[in-house]
Parts: sequence; structure tokens; C-alpha cells
Amino acid sequence: MNKDVDMEKKTVEKKNDVSKVGSAFIKYLTYIIIFFGFLWFLVNFVFPLFE
Repeated sequence: MNKDVDMEKKTVEKKNDVSKVGSAFIKYLTYIIIFFGFLWFLVNFVFPLFE
């Protein structure tokens, strides 16, 4: 009973690196701040032009 079986080993790594998580948090927080800043600009300066 000699079986040739190809076994594939899969390794799963968790992303627990604090610096990567922190930099991603800062990046997406920056996107959110820019988005709300753009909305504030529209509401205060662009929308009053149409009234």
C-alpha cells in the first residue's frame, strides 16, 4: 500500500501588527474627515448660491 499523496500545507497569519492596524485606522479616519469637510463646504458655500 504505497500511496503517493500530494499534501498542501496552508498557513494563515493574523494581522496583529499594531503599526499596520494603526496606520490603516489613521488612513481611513483621514478619508472620513475629508469627506465630512467636503460636505460642510457644500452646505455652507455651494448650496446657498442656489437660493
